[in-house]
Amino acid sequence: MALHVTPGLVLSSAGAVLGSILSFAYGGWSEALTALVVAIGVDYVTGVAAAVKQKQGLSSAIGFRGLAMKGVMLLVILLAHRIDVLLGSGSAVMSGAIYFYLVNELISIAENCGELGVPFPDKLKSLIAVLRDRQPPDRQ
Repeated sequence: MALHVTPGLVLSSAGAVLGSILSFAYGGWSEALTALVVAIGVDYVTGVAAAVKQKQGLSSAIGFRGLAMKGVMLLVILLAHRIDVLLGSGSAVMSGAIYFYLVNELISIAENCGELGVPFPDKLKSLIAVLRDRQPPDRQ
């Protein structure tokens, strides 16, 4: 029986390969990492909306720079995981890096919401404070 290659099969296979690579690179996929990825997306969208509202216009160079910075954040987290593996420290270094970037993203989202005139929930403001307190003092 011949294998019938369809676009769906190619897409599914590519997704499986990408998922395997990401799972290996980050030592699995945690809820903290999911929260960070969601926050990255929300920050980007609210940042674009704030720029439009402020009539700053959209710049592909600025947008690319923002995406590149977010990509570098994910690379730093990947490196943090590899350091955890090297030191045998569980996920301490990676978790610290994730919380650091998550707090920064949440602060940026709060600022973007302010520029958009969208109220930012008090519970999330409290969460930002809690997460900020979980970081080492020299990282705040």
